[in-house]
Amino acid sequence: MSIIRYGTQKSGAGGQSLPFARAVQADGWLHVSGQVAMENGEIIDGGIIPQAHKAIGNMLAIVTEAGYSKEDIVRCGVWLDDPRDFWSFNKVYAEYFGGEHAPARACVQAMMMVDCKIEIDCICYRKPT
Repeated sequence: MSIIRYGTQKSGAGGQSLPFARAVQADGWLHVSGQVAMENGEIIDGGIIPQAHKAIGNMLAIVTEAGYSKEDIVRCGVWLDDPRDFWSFNKVYAEYFGGEHAPARACVQAMMMVDCKIEIDCICYRKPT
């Protein structure tokens, strides 16, 4: 089995190095680490809607970088800081994942490690070639 690790460069707040890969690929599976609404090392301003778009966009950028597509996502995990944001988040999520290729998903409330409203991760699968 080969393992490929994506992105262990400095990408945390203030440009610090983070002690984990953005994603790890093994035998057709891609595990993408949790993504927040970070741009240039800082959490973007705004509420759940812009932060959800940014966090999902960051996650999808890693999926694409690894050679997978949105249709290869089999499961997403979502953590929301405030459960009152669930319905607004769900509308944004449906823009990306509504329809026939919707992945399985868990969505829970959790206290965030940084000042953000959402964190999202995913697991993808593509048959190895």
